[in-house]
Amino acid sequence: MTTPDQRNQDGGTGGQLSSMLGGMNNFTLRIVSAAILAPIVLGCIWLGGWVFFLLCAAAAAGVLWEWTRLVVGNADARVLLPGMTALAVALLLVGLDEPGAAAGMVVIGAVLAGGVVAAWPLRFPARNPPLWAAAGVLYGGTAFIGPALLRRDPTLGLTAVLFVALSVWATDIFAYCAGRAIGGPLLWPQVSPKKTWAGAVGGLIGGVAAGTLVAYASGIGRLVPVGIVALMLSVLTQAGDLFESAVKRRFGAKDAGALIPGHGGLMDRLDGFLVAALAALLIGVLRQGMDAPAQGLLVW
Repeated sequence: MTTPDQRNQDGGTGGQLSSMLGGMNNFTLRIVSAAILAPIVLGCIWLGGWVFFLLCAAAAAGVLWEWTRLVVGNADARVLLPGMTALAVALLLVGLDEPGAAAGMVVIGAVLAGGVVAAWPLRFPARNPPLWAAAGVLYGGTAFIGPALLRRDPTLGLTAVLFVALSVWATDIFAYCAGRAIGGPLLWPQVSPKKTWAGAVGGLIGGVAAGTLVAYASGIGRLVPVGIVALMLSVLTQAGDLFESAVKRRFGAKDAGALIPGHGGLMDRLDGFLVAALAALLIGVLRQGMDAPAQGLLVW
């Protein structure tokens, strides 16, 4: 049977590209990958609409694919068929301006995936296989629902997605740099043997600074509550990173995939963002409803 480490080494096109770039160190690979991907992502955020929805749906499908290969060991149709169908329908519903139905479709897909796995108990390397199957659909669906529903807000959708994205990116960058420069006690060595408290604090500083700057540049008033929101999103970004690390450690994998040189797979790159984006959406929906979540997130 192929082990998770072997799967990561044989990661298809991504693995071949990583091998070709093997002469670069990891930090250089991270910079090169970010320099290529960041303008594409920012362009899609700027355009919004179907372009951005399709980007989010593609990312969600990739996350679900990687999750399934990680926890099952292969592209298990019991998880992927209901999950991918739910994501496709959710994409259509968001495009048709039915955000609530889209979110409900992701939940339905998770229930169906768990039900199919429970009713068709083939080999599954983890305990509670229906739970892992349903969690994969929810996890992948989060990568779509959070950013897509924030961006569809016609008033502050662009600002809200930039606020979340730049807060998350700054958290990752500052945490990485502070951790390498300062070192010190480890944050949670049983889960992630390289993350330090210094990196965590540096990430919080970077996340708050970036989020507050986005709000200030966009003319958002009352920056103190917005800064508090950015702080919370920075904490959740790091929590999402630790959660994904725990799942990988549970299944004996270093990376969830090899699609992005220097970063690993989509799960490795989006682990913090999808948690932060979902939290941002929930804050916005609770304050202003499903039609204006970006205003609910940023206007205090």
